[in-house]
Amino acid sequence: MNVIEVNNLTKKFDKLEAVRGVSFDVKEGEIFGFLGPNGAGKSTTIGILSTLVKPTSGSAVVNGFEVIKDKDDVRKSIGLVFQDPSLDDRLTAMENLRFHAELYGVSRSDFLKRIREVFELVELWDRRDGIVKNFSGGMKRRLEIARGLLHYPKVLFLDEPTIGLDPQTRAHIWQFLLKLQKNFGMTIFMTTHYLNEAEYCDRIAIIDNGSIVALDTPGNLKSMVGGDIITIKSKDVSILKKDVEIFKATEIEDMQGGIRVEIQDGKTFLPKLFSKSKAKIDSVELREPTIDDVFLKITGKQIREESASASDVMRQHFMSRRR
Repeated sequence: MNVIEVNNLTKKFDKLEAVRGVSFDVKEGEIFGFLGPNGAGKSTTIGILSTLVKPTSGSAVVNGFEVIKDKDDVRKSIGLVFQDPSLDDRLTAMENLRFHAELYGVSRSDFLKRIREVFELVELWDRRDGIVKNFSGGMKRRLEIARGLLHYPKVLFLDEPTIGLDPQTRAHIWQFLLKLQKNFGMTIFMTTHYLNEAEYCDRIAIIDNGSIVALDTPGNLKSMVGGDIITIKSKDVSILKKDVEIFKATEIEDMQGGIRVEIQDGKTFLPKLFSKSKAKIDSVELREPTIDDVFLKITGKQIREESASASDVMRQHFMSRRR
């Protein structure tokens, strides 16, 4: 059963088309990832699905409710962790979460049962009575995540959920998210540009310049890369390329000071290459394909290459629509 259905969704900001005819569905209980660089359309899509941004055209349904006609029902069904700050820094951490619980109709008994769990998850139990304005940026981010999890929503939207957090806290957050999915069947829709986080997802939509360029499981996406990834550094690039071509590599790409090769069974290939080639080889790196390799293969660029201007436009509009 699909808990989210999106059909030909578009969003324009003046001359910028941030989302371009996007269509996909998210199954109930699934962890679904939107992976792409800043400015790709990730936050805008979450803004539309959470009713905070009105689409230019197309349709979206969340938990059986249309995001335009049934805003209130959609909002009752979801939790949302923003990429930008959204806490009341005049209140304590506990007061922020208590206020959130009241807005979402969490009973007092459930609140008391859950509050320590989420505070300890983000390592803020000892600071629960502290004023938020005195918190560091990382502490505020962790509190926002705790708040988004408090009412165990049907669908939890996470916009760059662990940005700014240390690796240990990021690992704790994901342990809890996976537990929520397993024990409560919670659907989690997340955006990220962290490649290791994308591996947690059941399926990943890779988005670039407002369009979905690939959508599948992490394993199936990585199988698109056509074998192991080998980077060979050498000053004799022309000789090396001719030698590699004999072995029928899936792809050979020039890079500064060497070549990048995609080939099946790289461990067997390398000894054969070394015995044949007269090129002077300075270094070799062999690894299995990653989601970053998939993004590079599809788009011709690495995911780290970000469009700050497009991201800023979308974020400013997204913030202005909050209410």
